[in-house]
Amino acid sequence: MRCLAPRPAGSYLSEPQGSSQCATMELGPLEGGYLELLNSDADPLCLYHFYDQMDLAGEEEIELYSEPDTDTINCDQFSRLLCDMEGDEETREAYANIAELDQYVFQDSQLEGLSKDIFIEHIGPDEVIGESMEMPAEVGQKSQKRPFPEELPADLKHWKPVPFSSSSLSCLNLPEGPIQFVPTISTLPHGLWQISEAGTGVSSIFIYHGEVPQASQVPPPSGFTVHGLPTSPDRPGSTSPFAPSATDLPSMPEPALTSRANMTEHKTSPTQCPAAGEVSNKLPKWPEPVEQFYRSLQDTYGAEPAGPDGILVEVDLVQARLERSSSKSLERELATPDWAERQLAQGGLAEVLLAAKEHRRPRETRVIAVLGKAGQGKSYWAGAVSRAWACGRLPQYDFVFSVPCHCLNRPGDAYGLQDLLFSLGPQPLVAADEVFSHILKRPDRVLLILDGFEELEAQDGFLHSTCGPAPAEPCSLRGLLAGLFQKKLLRGCTLLLTARPRGRLVQSLSKADALFELSGFSMEQAQAYVMRYFESSGMTEHQDRALTLLRDRPLLLSHSHSPTLCRAVCQLSEALLELGEDAKLPSTLTGLYVGLLGRAALDSPPGALAELAKLAWELGRRHQSTLQEDQFPSADVRTWAMAKGLVQHPPRAAESELAFPSFLLQCFLGALWLALSGEIKDKELPQYLALTPRKKRPYDNWLEGVPRFLAGLIFQPPARCLGALLGPSAAASVDRKQKVLARYLKRLQPGTLRARQLLELLHCAHEAEEAGIWQHVVQELPGRLSFLGTRLTPPDAHVLGKALEAAGQDFSLDLRSTGICPSGLGSLVGLSCVTRFRAALSDTVALWESLQQHGETKLLQAAEEKFTIEPFKAKSLKDVEDLGKLVQTQRTRSSSEDTAGELPAVRDLKKLEFALGPVSGPQAFPKLVRILTAFSSLQHLDLDALSENKIGDEGVSQLSATFPQLKSLETLNLSQNNITDLGAYKLAEALPSLAASLLRLSLYNNCICDVGAESLARVLPDMVSLRVMDVQYNKFTAAGAQQLAASLRRCPHVETLAMWTPTIPFSVQEHLQQQDSRISLR
Repeated sequence: MRCLAPRPAGSYLSEPQGSSQCATMELGPLEGGYLELLNSDADPLCLYHFYDQMDLAGEEEIELYSEPDTDTINCDQFSRLLCDMEGDEETREAYANIAELDQYVFQDSQLEGLSKDIFIEHIGPDEVIGESMEMPAEVGQKSQKRPFPEELPADLKHWKPVPFSSSSLSCLNLPEGPIQFVPTISTLPHGLWQISEAGTGVSSIFIYHGEVPQASQVPPPSGFTVHGLPTSPDRPGSTSPFAPSATDLPSMPEPALTSRANMTEHKTSPTQCPAAGEVSNKLPKWPEPVEQFYRSLQDTYGAEPAGPDGILVEVDLVQARLERSSSKSLERELATPDWAERQLAQGGLAEVLLAAKEHRRPRETRVIAVLGKAGQGKSYWAGAVSRAWACGRLPQYDFVFSVPCHCLNRPGDAYGLQDLLFSLGPQPLVAADEVFSHILKRPDRVLLILDGFEELEAQDGFLHSTCGPAPAEPCSLRGLLAGLFQKKLLRGCTLLLTARPRGRLVQSLSKADALFELSGFSMEQAQAYVMRYFESSGMTEHQDRALTLLRDRPLLLSHSHSPTLCRAVCQLSEALLELGEDAKLPSTLTGLYVGLLGRAALDSPPGALAELAKLAWELGRRHQSTLQEDQFPSADVRTWAMAKGLVQHPPRAAESELAFPSFLLQCFLGALWLALSGEIKDKELPQYLALTPRKKRPYDNWLEGVPRFLAGLIFQPPARCLGALLGPSAAASVDRKQKVLARYLKRLQPGTLRARQLLELLHCAHEAEEAGIWQHVVQELPGRLSFLGTRLTPPDAHVLGKALEAAGQDFSLDLRSTGICPSGLGSLVGLSCVTRFRAALSDTVALWESLQQHGETKLLQAAEEKFTIEPFKAKSLKDVEDLGKLVQTQRTRSSSEDTAGELPAVRDLKKLEFALGPVSGPQAFPKLVRILTAFSSLQHLDLDALSENKIGDEGVSQLSATFPQLKSLETLNLSQNNITDLGAYKLAEALPSLAASLLRLSLYNNCICDVGAESLARVLPDMVSLRVMDVQYNKFTAAGAQQLAASLRRCPHVETLAMWTPTIPFSVQEHLQQQDSRISLR
């Protein structure tokens, strides 16, 4: 937007030429913060002139019009002025003050209430008479600091409606001279008004104000009323024609901006009469090409998907984080939070897109990643974001661009940012250069969505590529993406990624501002989807029957947490229910997809299904899921596949582009090709199960669903598997492959596999439905199964429970950090073969509460008896709080009449470690002390940590008070806790309470001096059970060492006293050791 303002004819810094000129004030360099500028006496109009002159002295290029003495005020220049001030630490507050100042000085055009008083104070209340407006003499004086509303007098008069004659449209009489409306306005550029004033030194005024009718076209006014000053084109509620628009102010906080969705415009221009209401002064927010592109983009993304694709069931979005895979590794992986620890993104889309705003510096790119396994609905969610913007629910963004990442795997180095935004998507967008320039001015109003980020080639190197902030020369797509990820290109935009969390991709997301994860359907959400599916299909009479079919197949019910699989189950259920009442769903995933493809294969061209399977496998090897029409072996195969829904056009894709409707369907077809292909050697087949990783040329398991489908296709009876798809001849060709895989699976030792591979083996054995393989796998399971840190999905929990039941032995399970859902945890805990289990404290307590509420007394009792926390290590404040909740649960149940006795987990705890570090340690230790006495069997209390807990003397004093109740304590480790002589004295006073049980005491690396050593020496003879005492690396001298050595001679029961410390001369230490060999100097 170009704002035009009056100026004196001549230099900006010349002498004043009239009493009403705004440039009569000398402005020097402005110093201080922006708040000082707001509180200064500078007139805002003069300020704009001043900085306009500064721009004229620089390199800023301005537009020139036909009038030689007419200058312009460029709002882009004002925007740049604000950018220069962003370094001020009070910038945020300053922006808020700008909004308040503008709203105060330039009130609403109706001048209701107090705004009338402000206006009248400056022009005089009695000067408005007849057909002219008189201005007071004070206007010509030097501008004074404007009073704020609370400083104004209360008795000011208000405006009165004054009718104008027809001549008022062409001339307004002021004391300094008339203001003339030039009738030749039609010759001016579109959207400009020219106003001239005689005798004031102001040659002309241009106001950009939308469409203006010619003077001859304006009808005679009747009853025209002066409402106030003209309204700013881009700032509703502001009457200043020179106020910068919302789009021109960089990074202004949202309260100071007017949302596009809520923007209102005045219907009538203040210079027109009501009779000319058809002439609107509503101005476009942007230039016309930008407006047109905005509308076309809304039309592109606003279309709602039809059919089953339009079924919307909200999926929980969980905040995610990365953590180190091990203490010795720098690589990070997606953390697995406990179920009760999950932090749901409250607020849906808004929460995701505002997640990184709090920690973002001004004009810095925000990178937000949404992760999820295949079939969890990431692409559907990305489309929902685009549709939400098109419907006006994301007003913080002016433009949204959604680009599938498979479109970016292109060679060449002749691409620019304009290509990425407009040309490389599935449907190229037509945009003028003016649109691209507008986007570059406000990148913070741009949302760029990259869907399917895992399909990019070598995506892990984007953070290390080189790219400038605005490459002048075209570069590769890799360079463009590197510039976006390194926050150099289109700086300030929001970059939203969707991806599968696999491989080294997670390393590329380590610097993302926010991570979220799609958790899939809950049981209730899956059932809601089934109901809506049959409702949208017009088969509401089959809804209950479909739910019954699903509940009869627990494996498929557990797999329904995946939206893709839930939809596949609905499709097969719909086909079966149309055939008759005896319908039954298959019991495996392989059977599910055989049922879906079996009917399509009946009328297929010869070899069409095999050709499609080969195509799916080849695409998967290249990490691709989309293909072009010319990649099909024949037009008949393409026509058949499209007619049966095996391939389809992606949303907004080009006509020649096709894709498989789901990733799991591509995996099934890839497995079908492996089962049929003669190109794959039989001895190479086991590697595609991905159970034992190879050191040389490892198999890239991008099609991660292939192993389970491959086992099912080869081992399930041919009559209802391969034979149903391809006929008897194809089924006979897999006999040799079946023998090879059976021999391989039976040689595997499940006890030697890692947790993830063990679960995959169980899935493959379940899909195979071959009794020999299943029995071998379940009977070789070890008695202690640890899934610590391995995510357990609902299908994992179901298959694991089925295997444990069939094993015929007792098991101990470690389910910590698995993210197992409450229903899965309850089903495993309720198995009679599970005698002990460990799980997150918060999840276990929540399970107990749920069982108690539902009246499942027997299962509750079993869950309490089997649960153990031995040994327990507190590594965070949450661990201490969860332990406190466990103790509180015991105390609550012990006080009730229906339950009595201690919880076995609390009663049997023998080892407790506390390792929170120097920051959280002192805060959490008092909470631990309060519950410590509940552990009556505690034998080992370890308060040592590599990062030092530093509980100090206060912590030792609190701990000492619990010694009389810790009758079984044998080991007390107080190393590295910043204990001084005072702490040693408190400890020595309380140690006799542990005289009968304490075997080992460690005070290694503290701050104990001679006084503290004397206190310990005095109590040492009383510790009749003590065998080992460690006081190394303290600060006592030879005097303290001699006191300890003398006390040791009276303690024949002590076996070792570790006493080396650098403050004792080595000769003294050697002498003491020679006198008593039990003194250790290691």
